Amino acid sequence: MTSAAVALCLATALVHVLLVFLHVAPPNPLSQQYGRQVNAWIFPLFEQNWRLFAPDPESVNRQISARTLHTAPDGTVRVSGWFDLTAVDNSAVKHNAFPSHTAQNMLRRAWSAYVETHGGDDQPRSERALMVQRYLTNIATDRIADHRGGTFESVQLRVITVPIAAPAAASGPDASAAVPKPAETRYLPWWKVDSHGN
Repeated sequence: MTSAAVALCLATALVHVLLVFLHVAPPNPLSQQYGRQVNAWIFPLFEQNWRLFAPDPESVNRQISARTLHTAPDGTVRVSGWFDLTAVDNSAVKHNAFPSHTAQNMLRRAWSAYVETHGGDDQPRSERALMVQRYLTNIATDRIADHRGGTFESVQLRVITVPIAAPAAASGPDASAAVPKPAETRYLPWWKVDSHGN
């Protein structure tokens, strides 16, 4: 019995290492042939990237907010005010000596993945894009339900992107060229969610 469990653990570990290798290796016939199976194993739990070793510092600040829509039995539609999801993350990190990875990165990484898979037109073009869209929707839905409550069937996200100004030279001809870029506001479509209510 013990030897069978050890053999199963070894086989699982070897398959995992092989699938991770195929994911991070340059494109090759084997990774292209089994790309679907590799991605099914890797995403979202075992995603690999090099950010730990070569971090990409943020060049913008993002405020991600959500609002909800509820249709009453009499047909009246009620849209809530905006709820700041980013502020929930910031408050979980501020004054916390050991903030969780979830509080720091869940929403930010979900948004980055959404932009990578949807581009600028909010149209999912793959199974991964649909998964990322559901993931982002679930984050917003859960946080609204936890902090605000109420009944709703749809959620909409708004992302305000404010570029971080580059440090300007104290003096010289280039000092006036460092004009900050304006903020951009992006409204995502309304997405249906499982009905939430108290």
